[in-house]
Amino acid sequence: MRTDRWWLRRTLKTLLVLVIVLVVTLGGYIGYVAVRRGQQVTLPAPAGRYPVGRTTADWTDHARTDPLAPRPGMPRELSAWLWYPAAPAPGAPPAPYAPGAWSGLHMGGLPGLGEISFDDIRVHAVADAPVAVGRFPVVVLEPGLGLAAPQYTTLAENLASHGYLVAGITPTYSANLTVLNGRPVSATPAGNPQDSDAAAMRPANDRLVSVWAADDRFAATRVAALAATGRFAGHVDAATTMYLGHSFGGAAALQACHDDSHCAGAADLDGTQFGTVVHSGLGKPMMLLASQSSCITGTCRPSNADEQSERDAARALLAASTGPVWSYRLNGAEHFNFSDYGAYYLAAPIRSVVGLGSIDSDEALTITNAYLAAFVDHVARGLPEPLLAGRPSPYPQVEVQRTAS
Repeated sequence: MRTDRWWLRRTLKTLLVLVIVLVVTLGGYIGYVAVRRGQQVTLPAPAGRYPVGRTTADWTDHARTDPLAPRPGMPRELSAWLWYPAAPAPGAPPAPYAPGAWSGLHMGGLPGLGEISFDDIRVHAVADAPVAVGRFPVVVLEPGLGLAAPQYTTLAENLASHGYLVAGITPTYSANLTVLNGRPVSATPAGNPQDSDAAAMRPANDRLVSVWAADDRFAATRVAALAATGRFAGHVDAATTMYLGHSFGGAAALQACHDDSHCAGAADLDGTQFGTVVHSGLGKPMMLLASQSSCITGTCRPSNADEQSERDAARALLAASTGPVWSYRLNGAEHFNFSDYGAYYLAAPIRSVVGLGSIDSDEALTITNAYLAAFVDHVARGLPEPLLAGRPSPYPQVEVQRTAS
């Protein structure tokens, strides 16, 4: 009996010590997260020669009835963020990362406590700065499904610094949040359908990508119209337009380029391809940049039906395309390394859920910026780009799968 009591007391003491250690460790980690999320983070610096300006606009396409809106008969409305080569006043402060209602892009609830405050994210663009001297080709950029254009600030600022007018379009009712005329607008089931069966979802995604591609082409026409009056008068080279996007936005970029006879080329960042372009192909220059586990370049070994469907779509697209193709895999990267999530501070449990790989996050964005800028410069301006011709890549994380040079 005494032995039992001794064993019980010893067990209780051990458990108490373990609980104390756990509480102290957890408390210490919570404190560490609280400190880190309050530290300022500056997005990777643009590599081009131009300072960057930024402005926003709300556009309405009166020629289209929005099939994703909660009420029938509504015209399609879109938020546009414009990044451009600028000539800001000396010492002009950078714009806020997500001003006003856009702050709602921050994670809510308990996960939000492990994400950096948007007030502590520093960008490089100056709000409403004067446009630099020159005429600049147009790049239309769309986000992944559920995300918004501001969450691709790193990519947009870099392209603008290389001399492009970048229109970031947030697909209304597909993004978890967009802001129109100062009011937040959420996704609808039609705009952001949810189903775990990739094969069953393909017809719905084919229809949705046609809406997004039409958004891209509408944005290109609105940017072209900016050349007539206002800040951008005389600064828009609308004859040269390229479409880029991440994830579903990448699929939309390929479809938009297919549908737009004026398109110079398109780039898909880790986006499963949908739409008629999959089987009819693209006759313009195309770049595919995949994460490590992606099948969007058609070269993976599928481990499930979803990956098989993704690989089949990529192979059909490549087989039908007649334009030059560059394709790459970024080893160590996962799906969201192509967005600003890679530059945020996120607590470890959130990072694992969001989908960020083992690659250094800033380095992943720097590499993505280098390939995007090389592709756009080569296609839009005809500049020779050794990065596109090289095998192997100067970046050890990049696996060159196909090069047209």
